[in-house]
Amino acid sequence: MSRDKINSGLFELFTTFAKIGLFMFGGGYAMLPLLERECIDTHNWVTEEELMNYFAIGQCTPGIIAVNTATFI
Repeated sequence: MSRDKINSGLFELFTTFAKIGLFMFGGGYAMLPLLERECIDTHNWVTEEELMNYFAIGQCTPGIIAVNTATFI
């Protein structure tokens, strides 16, 4: 994989999560539907089943659920 392709993928990942973090109000649980739309429908990074597993693990670990879920993605 070329360095340019990796950099463009990382930039896409950064801009997606920056958009979610900057323009979303209401806490971690309010971000979950937006995470679902961006990660499944728009970018096809994960499947719906994988994202539900990430949500479950994110709830079990200490910290904000949206941050924990984003870490898994």
